[in-house]
Amino acid sequence: MKIDPTLVDAFQRDGAVVVRGLFADWIDEIAQGIEQNMAEPGPYAAENLQDGERGRFFDDYCNWTRISPFEQVIRRSQAGAVAAQLMASKQAQFFHDHVLVKEPGTAKATPWHQDSPYYFVEGEQTVSFWTTVEPVTNATLRCVAGSHHWPKPVLPTRWLKEDKFYPNEEDYIPVPDPDAEGMKVLEWHLEPGDAVAFNFKTLHGARGNTATQRRRAFSLRFVGDDARYVERPGPTSPPFPGHDMMAGQRLREDWFPVISGQ
Repeated sequence: MKIDPTLVDAFQRDGAVVVRGLFADWIDEIAQGIEQNMAEPGPYAAENLQDGERGRFFDDYCNWTRISPFEQVIRRSQAGAVAAQLMASKQAQFFHDHVLVKEPGTAKATPWHQDSPYYFVEGEQTVSFWTTVEPVTNATLRCVAGSHHWPKPVLPTRWLKEDKFYPNEEDYIPVPDPDAEGMKVLEWHLEPGDAVAFNFKTLHGARGNTATQRRRAFSLRFVGDDARYVERPGPTSPPFPGHDMMAGQRLREDWFPVISGQ
């Protein structure tokens, strides 16, 4: 699947674009995988609501090796080929999968954050795809244009209580309020299989799901040629215990397979 060069330019400039229909042929597999994931949560599964908050906000990641539909989407869809093109990379190496489900009536917003500070990988060539099983309007992903070029990363927080867990806060930007601060926020109404593609360093979040239908989102993360393992000042998410990588190394391909090359 070749994508329009103008889409690549927009991705490099803004840090986020929408790729229409990228997973349109894989909606059944994605839905099946999400239902299996929710019925059989992995060790990193979380419920992101506090006592008294209505609805349900479930998320889980790193389940593709045990949930066959996820592996099929990762290996057989066009995601890897499109990732390589958007990143301007010779190859796309798979990092991890992520499921995020907001049931109807869930007011909890996904807090504004960048993914990169949570991860143990650093590089300019990164991309996440965020797609949904249902049509999505108000609860769609929201991305701040150009935030992947900010000189400092945004301070990571835990989603449940939005508390901080990294030292040396002066090395980070406090979590901003893009709407109040007049930042350019990109967001798209999505049909099933449309995918928002965004850089790991792009600030993003999502509103609560006030609709009457579920919002089942599935995300795949890829890295490119320049990605290298780095040490962070606190626990990374996902943690990938026992990886045995050293700072400056490429991610090990037996854990993080190369999916596609240009």
